[in-house]
Amino acid sequence: MTDTHLLPMWIEVLICVLLVASSLFALSGALGLLRLKDFFQRMHPPALASTLGVWCVAIASILYFSALKHSLVLHALLIPILLAITMPITTLLLARAALFRKRMAKDAVPAEISSRDSSGGA
Repeated sequence: MTDTHLLPMWIEVLICVLLVASSLFALSGALGLLRLKDFFQRMHPPALASTLGVWCVAIASILYFSALKHSLVLHALLIPILLAITMPITTLLLARAALFRKRMAKDAVPAEISSRDSSGGA
């Protein structure tokens, strides 16, 4: 490695902290997936942890490549932004599919809300 690729120590430390934080978020999501009992509870930890972890990796990537090129590089922001848009939609669709399967199996689930019940009329 040549001297032109060396980064300041504080940037390297900050990048390492962000990457370790990302791995801790992934670990906490995996532990939440193992410890929680039903599907609806298990959906939340991996979704939240992966979103936070991806933001940490993206910020670390921005810091690294911006320091390397001596200019602001924001390409990595596209990944967490798209993830923040698609993750809630995916989680909602998974929850609806699981709820539909539970209803078809005649399991105890919350009552379905129809348009007549929510209108407040008779």
